[in-house]
Amino acid sequence: MKKSLFILIILILPLLLGFGLGYGVGHRNLSLPSEKDGGFDELFSSAGYQTSGKDDSLSDQISNHRQNAITRAVATASPAVVGINVTEVREYTYRNPWSQMFGDDPFFRQFFGDKTYKQEIKGLGSGFLISHDGYILTNDHVAGNAKEITITLTNKAKYKAKLVGTDLVSDIALLKIDGKDLPYLRLGNSDDVLIAEWVIAMGNPFGLFDISDKPTVTVGVVSATGMNLNAEQGRIYRGMIQTDAAINQGNSGGPLLNSDGEVIGVNAVIFTPNQGNIGLGFAIPINRVKSIVAELKKSGKVERNFWTGLEVQTVDARVAHYFDLAKAEGVIVTDVKRRSPADDSGFKPGDIIIEVNSEKVSNDDDIMGIVQNSKAGDVLKMKIIRDKKFINLSLKLEKNPS
Repeated sequence: MKKSLFILIILILPLLLGFGLGYGVGHRNLSLPSEKDGGFDELFSSAGYQTSGKDDSLSDQISNHRQNAITRAVATASPAVVGINVTEVREYTYRNPWSQMFGDDPFFRQFFGDKTYKQEIKGLGSGFLISHDGYILTNDHVAGNAKEITITLTNKAKYKAKLVGTDLVSDIALLKIDGKDLPYLRLGNSDDVLIAEWVIAMGNPFGLFDISDKPTVTVGVVSATGMNLNAEQGRIYRGMIQTDAAINQGNSGGPLLNSDGEVIGVNAVIFTPNQGNIGLGFAIPINRVKSIVAELKKSGKVERNFWTGLEVQTVDARVAHYFDLAKAEGVIVTDVKRRSPADDSGFKPGDIIIEVNSEKVSNDDDIMGIVQNSKAGDVLKMKIIRDKKFINLSLKLEKNPS
């Protein structure tokens, strides 16, 4: 009997020991952290989260952990971005096909002449507040011809806006709403923009702002600076900031921000050969816009009725050979009007202009674009070649006396 009991104990003891060890290990792995063990603090400390403290929730800390410069800039800027709905009256001309048959005969023209009619057109775009008292920046092609303008803020508040002033050449319009202590964006320095730095485009593409209450955000980099585009309907786009941040229809007039949340440009132009975004968007540098805004606040327009007294033509191969130039570039001064700004600045026929305001001049289109995008009172710094020597001259654009 004793012998049998001893053998039974020998057989059961290893099983009891194994069960005890297994239970202890399993219990340790599956149990929730206790206060003695440090609780959840120990569990999440390796991930960088701190869970101790009465006011900090784990979800808030995880959210904060995902914050970066872009998300912070967007959070700060969003309340100052606005949606713009406009109603404008456009005039159309109907070309009567019978008018060509009868020519300019006065009798038949009254029956078969061309007809003009007006039609109300509704449009939308983007803008952003630049002051606490309600000044808003947008594009001229968004609101420059508007009969009625409605501004929508992110808090659903709607305002009727008035057009303070607009400038077709620079494609900038300044609006004003009646408000106090409104959120607004800081204007940065577009001269300090770096190629490949992160930028944020915000706005109201396709009217989505009215649905979501918040501006649409796209992110990309600065692809290039100083880009010159072909003039469109009297608008001159020079020195533009190119970005691959998606800019779609309705984004016009919205801000292009750097990662500090500062405005470095006003979104204005996109290239859409296939009616889609291909990563070619362009913004007007904010440093150029600042002087435009000052003029619009002051007088509602930008004074561009100026003269230079210069007549120029593109340097071709023949002219380049005659003046012994290395290559055909720049423009040659063919005439200087007496007692004109150019005459006062010391220009002479035969001078070859190769730079204006540090911008290279290749032909007469270049210099016309630069001059036309200036305003009365501006001083243009010009680099010229005279007698095979480089000379710097300053030309002040004076208001045309006529």
